[in-house]
Amino acid sequence: MSFTASDIKKALSFVIEPDLKKDIIELNLVSNIKSEGTKISFDLQIQNPAMHNKKRVLEACEVHLKRILETEIELNATVSAIPKAPETPKSNNPLPNVKNIIAIASGKGGVGKSTVTANLAIALAQKGYKVGLVDADIYGPSMPLMFNVEHERPMPIEKNGRNLIQPVESHGVKILSIGFFADTDQAVVWRGPMATRALTQLFTEADWGELDYMLIDLPPGTGDIHLSLVQTVPVTGAIIVSTPQKVALIDARKAIGMFALEQINVPILGMIENMAYFTPEELPNNKYYIFGQDGLKSLAKENDLPLLGEIPLVQSIREAGDAGRPAILQETSTQAIAFNAFAENVITEVNNRNEQLDPTKKVEITNMDGCSSN
Repeated sequence: MSFTASDIKKALSFVIEPDLKKDIIELNLVSNIKSEGTKISFDLQIQNPAMHNKKRVLEACEVHLKRILETEIELNATVSAIPKAPETPKSNNPLPNVKNIIAIASGKGGVGKSTVTANLAIALAQKGYKVGLVDADIYGPSMPLMFNVEHERPMPIEKNGRNLIQPVESHGVKILSIGFFADTDQAVVWRGPMATRALTQLFTEADWGELDYMLIDLPPGTGDIHLSLVQTVPVTGAIIVSTPQKVALIDARKAIGMFALEQINVPILGMIENMAYFTPEELPNNKYYIFGQDGLKSLAKENDLPLLGEIPLVQSIREAGDAGRPAILQETSTQAIAFNAFAENVITEVNNRNEQLDPTKKVEITNMDGCSSN
């Protein structure tokens, strides 16, 4: 008398693994089945191979083999523990599907940082890249206005058992801003911890999906929001925005110094000069350097940083931003050409940075006196 593997599996399919609550055949826990007459052997894996558990499962195997095969059998089974799956190391990056995270900063307010960010985002999207934009200027959010989505509200979405925020999309760019969660005329007055918590949610509790570039429009200056950013996500690099006049350049130096701090150490991709010169509409070939000439160029050279572009002072740039149609959309205009050249330079510098340097890690700052570790 001899039994096939199918006969034996049929009998063993009535044996339930005590911890996993499914039968041992369905769980694929039985292997190396052999039968010589009434002698049956196989290897069996169970969750907990302690003596009492092992005995209980083997007794069940024997009972069901005798019942289904309708004969006395001699059972010889080798029992071992189910191998534990190796633990997946925790990622240092809460946005693993975002290839490049770029912080756009300025030491001083009023230099057009948000205008530069909005136009760069659309320029990248027009080139076929997947782009996201976080309006981290939580005290003065302007992206809803610039993208003409002031009255939009991000919708909740459930994904992999988590409740997430779905970014608003405009001109091919995914956008989240604290401005979506406050009335247009409502002042956002938050203490530091509340502000940083709100910023963290925009990164970690949103469904950004796959992105080639995530741009972060930072508030002016150097403060809690900037520290929270580098502690929350690994920033690929930073872009410093300034105008040419000396008072703006003084603050631009501070922004450069902040990212260069040992405990932050975010590579600076380059600098962009906004309001570099004035060109009257009726005299398109004329340039008037109202705020000074070559100020940022000199600062960039002094710090061995690329000058990524010079954006002219043109009334239509401001008008386009106010109307929710950034200047880059006026494809043949002087300002659109300048923003496109800027975007091309950003792409080049990001590629250079990624080829030459290791990926940035999140910053771990243990205290405000500068003690830190990566």
